[in-house]
Amino acid sequence: MLLGLRTIIYPAPDLARTKAWFSRLLGQEPYFDQPFYVGFNVGGYELGLDPGASLDAGALTYWGVADIERALAELVSQGARVSAAIQDVGDGIRTAVAEGPPGVVIGLIENPHFQLPV
Repeated sequence: MLLGLRTIIYPAPDLARTKAWFSRLLGQEPYFDQPFYVGFNVGGYELGLDPGASLDAGALTYWGVADIERALAELVSQGARVSAAIQDVGDGIRTAVAEGPPGVVIGLIENPHFQLPV
């Protein structure tokens, strides 16, 4: 069901400062830069900054899946509860979030454009 890690999104309430910090750290500018989200390509994987995300919740990791409906249904059948329903985030990419045992938050991402780095 899980194909491998794909994306990590950090809360970034001070988006400009956090973007500048990661730009220096990574030695590159973001490939996607909007007031609602900043994305860096790091070795073919996504490092995202979300100014609307809660610092208390911490970073959210997304696991790649081929069929998000099936993957989310499997998590629910194993006792997880959906905390963010499937949503299209643009360009054919869909995400969802489920919570399993206490402290376990699993992000799912179906991204038809993702290719493993060579």
